[in-house]
Amino acid sequence: MSRKYTLAVLPGDGIGPEVMAEALKVLDAVAARSGIEFTYNHQLVGGAAIDAVGKALPAETVAACEASDAILFGSVGGPKWEKLPPNEQPERGALLPLRKHFGLFANLRPGICYPALTSSSPIRPDLVEGGFDVLCVRELTGGMYFGQPKSRTTLPDGDIEVIDTMVYKKSEIVRIAHVAFKAAQLRRKHVTSVDKANVLTNSVLWRETMVEVAKEYPDVTLAHLYVDNAAMQLIKAPRSFDVLVTENLFGDILSDEMAMIAGSLGMLASASLGKPKGDGLYFGLFEPSGGTAPDIAGMGIANPIAQILSSALLLRFALGLEKEAASIESAVKKVIDDGLRTGDIFSGAPGTRKVNTKEIGEAVIAAL
Repeated sequence: MSRKYTLAVLPGDGIGPEVMAEALKVLDAVAARSGIEFTYNHQLVGGAAIDAVGKALPAETVAACEASDAILFGSVGGPKWEKLPPNEQPERGALLPLRKHFGLFANLRPGICYPALTSSSPIRPDLVEGGFDVLCVRELTGGMYFGQPKSRTTLPDGDIEVIDTMVYKKSEIVRIAHVAFKAAQLRRKHVTSVDKANVLTNSVLWRETMVEVAKEYPDVTLAHLYVDNAAMQLIKAPRSFDVLVTENLFGDILSDEMAMIAGSLGMLASASLGKPKGDGLYFGLFEPSGGTAPDIAGMGIANPIAQILSSALLLRFALGLEKEAASIESAVKKVIDDGLRTGDIFSGAPGTRKVNTKEIGEAVIAAL
């Protein structure tokens, strides 16, 4: 079995290049210990690509991704490019087309609040005591983000009418359901499906389909929540959740809420998975959950942990390197347990020390 892999590396904008540099150092350290060889194909994306070649997603970048085993993505966007036409801005012009081109239909975002970081959570301490571990499985290529028709029309009376359309096929719901149930089988065997079936016809089909697919997983318990109640329960009882599964728009919102109650977006990784490659592996795009943080870009103080943990998800889901992925995750936990904190998670608690981006990367490598 080959131990040589090619990764498309797309650092992007803002803090992207800084945190990506630390993730690659960690991957190199893992490779040196495991007899693995990584070839990195660095490419422009987002605002950096707009500045260099006038387009957020150059053809060369797409070609490099097609020729790679997986994509390690940073983050894109920032105030500099907000005056461009919406479809030319970094987010719409790069990330959404990448998802569509590669059919990346399943977004997995682990929301982990480490026991040593509960003081960084903005919710009441007793609600997060001991930490929590929730996995949000979000459908990524359907719903209102991609549904047609979309329009903006000036009416004869001068009023403006806009249309966004929520569209789902049953087959799209079936495939994301399988991802959620299979993930739950490897965890605590509980799936909470989030919808708005009391209002939306889309959600009626969503709920019906979840119930149908659940019959194939008798070892997994299925529960249902309306999205507004789910948003409340995540704050009230985050430890009660195992796997959340929901459609695109609801998942976008809830996964960010989940990230915030865990302490910081800078801690949370994500995996966007496409068509299975066999042996339980997927081609995918792996990125931190946070944004470009232009206010601190270039200062060397950004939290690289989400990018580092995204590389662990890449090893697990795209390459099947479970042992190596787990070693990174264990090293990150040790660094947190040892009290090292970047500014976003530093609370001044006894036994903690504020450090910079590179110091976190070096500490993770030392803990491997």
